[in-house]
Amino acid sequence: MASKKVYVFLAEGFEVTEALATVDVLRRARLDVTTVSISHSLEVMSSNRILVKADRLFSESSLSDGDAIVLPGGMPGTLNLEHFEPLIDLILEYHRTGKLIGAICAAPSILGHLNLLNDEEAIAYPGFENDLYGATVSDNSVVRSHQFITARGMGVSHKFALKIVETLLDEETATQVAATAIIE
Repeated sequence: MASKKVYVFLAEGFEVTEALATVDVLRRARLDVTTVSISHSLEVMSSNRILVKADRLFSESSLSDGDAIVLPGGMPGTLNLEHFEPLIDLILEYHRTGKLIGAICAAPSILGHLNLLNDEEAIAYPGFENDLYGATVSDNSVVRSHQFITARGMGVSHKFALKIVETLLDEETATQVAATAIIE
């Protein structure tokens, strides 16, 4: 069986922990994870001035073959993701086809602005709750609602990633990854 594919999108100003802790956990679970720069360079500067080299450019190939996409937060990373039309088209395609969409911190606001969270439960970084249009805002730090996984912020990056593992694979694999990485 082929490994499930996950694309994690990096934009200038992304939150490095939300992106890379997620990538690390997903790769520990043996998911096929690719980081994707939405700019014209593989090198992407995080919100805390950490330079990260993405695996590929958005423009390099179709990204429709994935099983899930992940949107890290951070500022202005979230705004840069939201203003990149080809990514918005891809998010809408994943939504239409029922594929998993993960967003953490400020990034769930993108889903809200696209009116994708109607009748869903969701969470975002404090202050972004009003951008989750149509959603029931949760008190939980990580929420799965149908094809969406949303999370409050950097401090729950591992829990966010483990929920993705549980959803794409199974609870046992998520528990094993958490135990080997000593994630509580």
